[in-house]
Amino acid sequence: MPNDPHAEHDDSSSAPLPLQMSVAGPTGILNIDKPLKLTSMDVCRRIKRRLIAAGAPKRVKVGHGGTLDPLATGVLVVMIGKATKLCDIVMAGAKSYETYIDLSAFSTTDDAEGERTEIPIGPGGPPTLAQVQDACAMFVGNIMQRPPIYSAIKVNGQEAYKLARKGQGDTVELALRPVRIDMIAVVEYAYPRLMLSVDCGKGVYIRSLARDLGTALGTGGMLSGLRRTRVGRWLIADAVVLDTLPPSMTSADLLPIPAE
Repeated sequence: MPNDPHAEHDDSSSAPLPLQMSVAGPTGILNIDKPLKLTSMDVCRRIKRRLIAAGAPKRVKVGHGGTLDPLATGVLVVMIGKATKLCDIVMAGAKSYETYIDLSAFSTTDDAEGERTEIPIGPGGPPTLAQVQDACAMFVGNIMQRPPIYSAIKVNGQEAYKLARKGQGDTVELALRPVRIDMIAVVEYAYPRLMLSVDCGKGVYIRSLARDLGTALGTGGMLSGLRRTRVGRWLIADAVVLDTLPPSMTSADLLPIPAE
C-alpha cells in the first residue's frame, strides 16, 4: 500500500569524508532501518523534529530517496539539507529486497492491506518448485510492468490511489512501464508461502511482481511482507534503528555526503 499518498555497489574507500555544512543548517545523510507501519514521510518528520530540537531551522529540508510502503521495512536513505539534491541519484541506485508472497489470494492493493480474494488450488495441485523458478525467470531483465492501482502514479493529474479509494479503481488501468529486474532467486517455498530475493532498478513495484507472478502460475499472488536490504551503496547491515537516534541531532549525527 502506498505511503499516504501508497547500480551497482560503490567500491570506493570507506574512509570518512568531510561533512559538508550549510549556513541554513545541518547537511548529511542517514541510512535508516524503517520500522513496520510508519510511512517514509513519518520517518522524515521524526528526524526533522530531532534536528529542530538541536537548533536547526524549522525549514530544514529532510527528504528520502525512495518510498517504502507502511508494511515494508528496511533501508530508507534520508537526506538532510543540501544532501536533498542527491535525491534523483539515490533513487536511481540498484535495490535489493527480501520478498514474501502469498500465492493463495489476490488483493485489491496487491498486498496485505487490501481486501483478499482467495484463489483455490487447481486440479493439478499447487505449483512445483521448478514451476515457480521458471515463472520467476520470466520477469528477469527489461520488462514491462503495470503499477498497482493503489499507487501514487497520476491519472489525469490525480493520484491513482485516490481514484481507487473513491471506488473508481475498476475504471482506471495504469499504463505499462519499462523496468529492470536483475535477479530473482527463490529462497524458500512451501505453498502458499514464497520467499524471494530480488535485485532490481528504479521504479519496480514489488507488489506488481507478486501479482504478476501469481497470474503466471495460475494461483493468487499478493505481497505479504517486504524488507529492503540495499539502496545503491547503502546496506541494511549499516542501517540505524530509528528509535536509537538521540532526541536532538546535529551534523555530528549525520553521515557525510558521498564524494561521488
